[in-house]
Amino acid sequence: MADKNDKITLDVKAFAEAVLGGNPKKDDEEDKVYIKRQLTLYLEAVLLAQDFNDLEETRFDVAKAEERNAILNKIIERRY
Repeated sequence: MADKNDKITLDVKAFAEAVLGGNPKKDDEEDKVYIKRQLTLYLEAVLLAQDFNDLEETRFDVAKAEERNAILNKIIERRY
């Protein structure tokens, strides 16, 4: 398991391009259909990667807040 302070982010463009790379044109597929399918996959991959990065940022902020609260609690315990 990764340390709670290890923030992982995706390169949105590279992720979307990798998804497209794994989606070859079918032999009997018309160009227009293939292009529409590729565009749909690209947009979905971009949105998914952005959502992941947003969630990761939130998780990272929560971890930092938890760490900060733990430090504050230790300081308070020592004062009293």
